[in-house]
Amino acid sequence: MPFSKLGRNKSQRRALLRTLMTDLIVNEQIITTESKAKELQRLADKMITLAKKGTLHTRRQAARHLFDEKINEETTVLQKLFQKLASQYLNCQGGYTRVIKTVPRRGDAAPMAIIAFA
Repeated sequence: MPFSKLGRNKSQRRALLRTLMTDLIVNEQIITTESKAKELQRLADKMITLAKKGTLHTRRQAARHLFDEKINEETTVLQKLFQKLASQYLNCQGGYTRVIKTVPRRGDAAPMAIIAFA
């Protein structure tokens, strides 16, 4: 399935999705444009699937797509993904995130959406 370019080149697109994915794991819900949310949903579902496997190899694969920053004193983004979120969706086969459309953004009327873990 082809992906959306989001009006950016490869490096900018990867940086954008990496930042959005990190913010989604930290906050568990973010507001963004609809097209970014749909692309992020694909990546987020893949991250949860990797986290459910829980091996060193999958941890390193997930680290490629995230900024490993600290959430608080003792927890990093990767730890939250592999400990909290993976255990939360252990019995689910997919559909870990949901995209909810909201009102258009004021100013440019861009279609907005909330992406959150289900």
